[in-house]
Amino acid sequence: MTLRWVPGWNGLTEPEAVSYVAAVEAADGEPLEFGVAKAINDFVLGCKNDGIWDAIKASCILAGARTLSGALVPLVGAAPTNYNFVAGDYDRETGLVGDGSTKYLDSNRNNNADPQDSHHMGGYSTITSGFPETIMGAGAAATGSTQLGRSSISPGNMVFRSRSGSESGSVAFGIGLNAMSRSNSTQVQIKSGSNSATASSTSQTSFNGNVLVFGRADGSNIPGAFSSARLAFYSIGEALDLAALDTRVTRLMNLITYTQTAGLPDLSTMDMDAAAYIGGAYRAGGTLS
Repeated sequence: MTLRWVPGWNGLTEPEAVSYVAAVEAADGEPLEFGVAKAINDFVLGCKNDGIWDAIKASCILAGARTLSGALVPLVGAAPTNYNFVAGDYDRETGLVGDGSTKYLDSNRNNNADPQDSHHMGGYSTITSGFPETIMGAGAAATGSTQLGRSSISPGNMVFRSRSGSESGSVAFGIGLNAMSRSNSTQVQIKSGSNSATASSTSQTSFNGNVLVFGRADGSNIPGAFSSARLAFYSIGEALDLAALDTRVTRLMNLITYTQTAGLPDLSTMDMDAAAYIGGAYRAGGTLS
């Protein structure tokens, strides 16, 4: 008999987390550690409490799973199509790394699936090489395109297009969640690590093409602008509070780091806030000796 997570058992309370963990375990071929499963449940519950869960329409946690196949199980929405990533590109703690040449994911969510004036896009990233880097996007400079990335402008701003063919960039690129959210026709909220701003950008009819991750398609829907970034999470959907998403994703990554750090107490015995703090310290390269 195979045991599966059920709501309320061992701390998993959210049906979406239960279903996701079961699907990841099936793809991995073995169970996840309790701590990883609990971190995922904590993320889902936190997003619900913050009122942002329903705005997430397509998302993958590209960390935590035991295998690349498990990491490509969707948390929400359609499963991405994998182009050229292999097992060696995946790390349970830090995520999936591109090669800037051939590797990308098709999110299988069309850029026009969300309202023109209600959408968000974001990826939790660590850039591992030069710039420019495309985190995700659709349409390049075409009318109504959507894109996130890092500019070649010194010292390297986060640049974006939000339902617009015009590129904008007004915050310095930072490690962590790089994201944008549009909730009206004239402004876009942007966030890059600890840096955030409101940018002026007039929306256009949304480009018709799938959002790619680790790259973006051009105006003819030909994939390109591939990235050598390392991503541990992505999300696409309707407008939401970027600060809340940042808090939840950062906490998730810190808890995953906690579970992957040898010598720490089992997460079942730890206060989640304390564990997230400790995981963040290790994730930043420190220790708690």
